[in-house]
Amino acid sequence: MAVISPATRIAPPLHRPFNHRSTLASASKNLLFLRNPAPSPPIVAVRCQKPFSDSSTEPTNQASSVSSSIDFLTLCHRLKTTKRKGWINQGINGAESIADHMYRMSLMALIAADLTGGVDRERCIKMAIVHDIAEAIVGDITPSDGVPKEEKSRREKAALKEMCKVLGGGLRAEEITELWLEYENNASLEANLVKDFDKVEMILQALEYESEHGKVLDEFFISTAGKFQTEIGKSWAAEINARRRSQLTNRQR
Repeated sequence: MAVISPATRIAPPLHRPFNHRSTLASASKNLLFLRNPAPSPPIVAVRCQKPFSDSSTEPTNQASSVSSSIDFLTLCHRLKTTKRKGWINQGINGAESIADHMYRMSLMALIAADLTGGVDRERCIKMAIVHDIAEAIVGDITPSDGVPKEEKSRREKAALKEMCKVLGGGLRAEEITELWLEYENNASLEANLVKDFDKVEMILQALEYESEHGKVLDEFFISTAGKFQTEIGKSWAAEINARRRSQLTNRQR
């Protein structure tokens, strides 16, 4: 579960043509996340102007493609079984999984009204689905783990490459990587909105756990206060906070 850092500036959608990238390089499985490689230049997401579609560049061996898909989905099973650590640290029994969190974020993107300014709803849904996908390998790294932000990002990038290698490369893997990097770099209006959904989903879950378990989970509301980038994020957060104030008031009576 992420600790909320100060929001970066809102960036307009990128309008550069998509250039096919080479197949992701293989990563060693031994001590994958323990090495400290030399720093590499920052990677910037490139906004694709055309929808991804199957073509002759996709794997031609159908049996191999199906096998890779099932291997990838089996790896993603960990997203369903790995509990979000922020709630575990708060002693919440039956805490939500990483997949639970991403699923409700994708619903937010689906139902949000008035997506103005050329925001692509379908892209937001896809981004919500993949934004925490690397946690299938690295787990849910929280601030309480003491892992520096740069190291957390390095581990997740390495995990993403490994997952895309399991998938067998190709356009699907490239799209997942592009969406993940766009979110990670807060590099588009869609990324701005999905980052807000990440925070909104967290405080909504906190409100629900407060109600279900009789707890006061102030830290999740404090960490997000004033850090929403979009009008949708701000309005949804305001509604959740208003409901929380009412809930806490009724509890004190």
